[in-house]
Amino acid sequence: MYRILWNLVHVPILQYVSPKYMSPKYVSPMKAVVLTGVGRVEVRDVPKPEIKAPDDVLLKTAVAGLCGSDLHYFVADRVGTGLMIAAWEGNIPLMELFVARGADVNKTNAAGEQALQLAAWRGKLDAVKWLLAHGAQINRAPLQWTALHYAVFAGHEEIAQYLIGRGADINARSTNGSSALMMAVYEGREELARKLVELGADRSIRNDRGDGALEWAMKHNRLGIARLVSEPPQFAAAASLPKQRWGEPVRSVPAAEAQTPAARKEIERLLGVRSILAARGLKSGVDQLDRQIAALRAKPELDLPFAVILEISASRRAPREQKARLITGREAK
Repeated sequence: MYRILWNLVHVPILQYVSPKYMSPKYVSPMKAVVLTGVGRVEVRDVPKPEIKAPDDVLLKTAVAGLCGSDLHYFVADRVGTGLMIAAWEGNIPLMELFVARGADVNKTNAAGEQALQLAAWRGKLDAVKWLLAHGAQINRAPLQWTALHYAVFAGHEEIAQYLIGRGADINARSTNGSSALMMAVYEGREELARKLVELGADRSIRNDRGDGALEWAMKHNRLGIARLVSEPPQFAAAASLPKQRWGEPVRSVPAAEAQTPAARKEIERLLGVRSILAARGLKSGVDQLDRQIAALRAKPELDLPFAVILEISASRRAPREQKARLITGREAK
């Protein structure tokens, strides 16, 4: 008798199994692993196969794996879904297969990354174009890493220019408030920084630690870039300060590794409230939430969520004259 192994490209591999496994002792009762939903499998009892034709045989499955077309139901421990892995590799036929089987092009992995970001990071321009043509979000919610951040960080100027040409927000801010220009400065990519400035990147953006492009350039002793991202008086003032003033360069820690599950969930909730406030034009409430989100990200070990209530009131006499107020902290409890 033989057993069947399925690999990731639907090719069955037959391996010989001893005839003793043909006895009812080994085939009844029969268990099956069934995919019941996204990320869920169950072991179920199923009817024993019947021998109906003279040339039928019973095959004992000794090893089973996840079929390649079903990889999008599970998220891998590093890159993400099957579609994300395909985007990472720039494998368009494989991306087509996953999307045809229902893969979500905007699904995020444990680090909050999407397939478009991974393709941009790896320099896979054709994959970037394919994903955008199939509904990938070029811009994301506020305070999220974008494909433009990743392209600039990795030094892929052609992809960065393509994304900007397709409408990517050149001044989008990451989870810690950093811009794409700051990523170019951080990695010492002077020509890319020059191009971003020429395309209108805001040189004054600062992250939640108070650092901007000039501070990072000085911290890494990149004076040529420091001149690019500042006005002459600013550069002269910065250059006159002692090197110790800027501190030692520090590599960042991925948000998904630094934050507790409760902190990540709370950040997602606050971002949802922020979207509501932004839609209503409540800038003061948005700014207040941005500060709270930044504080939660800066202290990832914090496991106590902020209390947030969006209070909307209106008079019966003038129902259109609504008032909205954001209540946070102890007042909301």
